[in-house]
Amino acid sequence: MTPVPRAALDEVPLYVPKPPVARAEGVSHRLFLNENPYAPLPSVLAEISRAALTAHHYPEIVPGELVAALAARLGVPESDVVTGPGSVGIYQQVAQAILEPGDEVVYAWPSFEAFPIVARIAGARPVPVPLRDGVHDLAAIADRVTPRTRAVFLCDPNNPTGTSVDADGLSAFLSAVPESVLVVLDEAYREYSTSAVDGVELYREYPNVVALRTFSKAYGLAGLRVGYGVARPAISAALRKCAVPCGVGGIGVRAALASLAAEPELSERVATLKADRDALRAALVERGVPVPPSDTNFLWLPLESRADEVAAVLERAGLLTRLYPGVGIRLTVGTAEANAAVVGVLETVFAAA
Repeated sequence: MTPVPRAALDEVPLYVPKPPVARAEGVSHRLFLNENPYAPLPSVLAEISRAALTAHHYPEIVPGELVAALAARLGVPESDVVTGPGSVGIYQQVAQAILEPGDEVVYAWPSFEAFPIVARIAGARPVPVPLRDGVHDLAAIADRVTPRTRAVFLCDPNNPTGTSVDADGLSAFLSAVPESVLVVLDEAYREYSTSAVDGVELYREYPNVVALRTFSKAYGLAGLRVGYGVARPAISAALRKCAVPCGVGGIGVRAALASLAAEPELSERVATLKADRDALRAALVERGVPVPPSDTNFLWLPLESRADEVAAVLERAGLLTRLYPGVGIRLTVGTAEANAAVVGVLETVFAAA
């Protein structure tokens, strides 16, 4: 008899159920993973090249220099900084450190697709709470917290809808949630936001808050997998115990440090992407495409029954988007060429409708 995987895995969904397929010929634009459309900044690329010469060496078990730089930047003790291969890597540390079989994990839905995966792999019970007008319904989430709730996952700004929660509402929510419940605030897109709350400030005020951030989005280092977060010492120590040793590669560490040093250039690039996002949204709204405002580097098209059809048309045109069947399409803001192509295709689709 061959080994049998855990029964809990039978209910674990794939991270992306059906990735779009690139066209056999012609140009395809990757607009389905919320990647930065631009390569790392020149100074960062130079540091990546230098660091590549040491790729035959293991990185540090914990990236001490990066932890020190992040602690200084955020104004927190080094002991409170945690790192992982992307923020999703830290979610896995949370699952191992916090969740027991039978625990409940409450989160808004649709939201970050890792949430039910993290919960089920740990043997915990996912408790999704529907969004309200595309935004976290914090009152409803608080109502779903029970004595069995061990963690609440909040993505702010939210993926895939691009919305941010109200600061006063979030503070009221955190005051209502028992301190025994871990609240993970995922801020992967905060650099693109004009209204999102500051999770680091919330961690200072609420001892059960873990704030997660990443170098994958605004910094353009998705392929190097560098995520980080802050948590109070009891939690951060537990997360480090569950981290994969040497989980953040040496090249990623050097690239992250170089990115922190290039903050002015990064700010200019983020400002450009935000302007491109707003221009793309305005062009689509003008052509009859329903697109709510976004606080991220992507747009959400709540097309419901038309979502599958429109995603298929975009894919045939070489525009690879993230489809949520029967719900909507998440569309990453891309290069000028990609954005113009999106407008052209959707103009035709909605004119025909």
